Amino acid sequence: MAGCVIGIDIGSASSKGVVFCDQKILGSYVIPSGGNYKLTADKVREELLSRTGLSLRDIVYTVATGYSAKAVTFADDLRTDISCHSKGAFYCFPSARTVVDVGDLHSKVFRIDDKGGQLKFLLSGKCAGGSARVLKVIARVLQLKVEELGALSLKSRKRVDFNTGCAVFAESEAVGRIAEGVAKEDLLAGIHRALAAQLYSLAERVGIKEDFALVGGGARDAGLIKAMEEITNLDIFVPAEPHLTAALGAAIIAEEISNA
Repeated sequence: MAGCVIGIDIGSASSKGVVFCDQKILGSYVIPSGGNYKLTADKVREELLSRTGLSLRDIVYTVATGYSAKAVTFADDLRTDISCHSKGAFYCFPSARTVVDVGDLHSKVFRIDDKGGQLKFLLSGKCAGGSARVLKVIARVLQLKVEELGALSLKSRKRVDFNTGCAVFAESEAVGRIAEGVAKEDLLAGIHRALAAQLYSLAERVGIKEDFALVGGGARDAGLIKAMEEITNLDIFVPAEPHLTAALGAAIIAEEISNA
């Protein structure tokens, strides 16, 4: 197969890659970013080719994005993660106009137009309380895997309200609540609600317009999705693999460029 493109997203926690051919996803790959981003980028491309049965000759263009996009030395172009998320979210949900990216270091909210172009955006502050990092902090406190948080949270019957949106203070508060005998699921429901409230506040500042989509690694958490739906009173659109949205968008941009 010829004429394919690659999109690579080198994030602070994980790196993702997508092979895109004729407006369709041919393959994808996710790996922890580790400490050597260049080697990670090389590994992502190697695995993508192996899994799809393609060779380097079949790849006509590569676009990189993310925290360490510059480490993708074989990329033909670099793009911002917001522009890539916009394209990826629009591909998944053409009706989406407000998109929230729940990333590991930061969360971002952006409005997109009817072609997937970015209109305006806002980035969360430096505090990890407004990003998926707070979920990792709480998972460590509860001695759970991050992947377990969402399902457990959905079992809550008496949500705990957190008094802070700061990850550091949330950790201390969580430890105290556990010592008081609060159920893990109730504590998680409270954390999800606190994070959802911060994301909603950020979204309000750019102006919420339906449809509303949630992407990024944090969007894999069913508890957070539920909290967002409750606090926005909207149906939240979430891709099947929300952590791949930026890599997908990068691949879409790569195809647009190669076809120009």
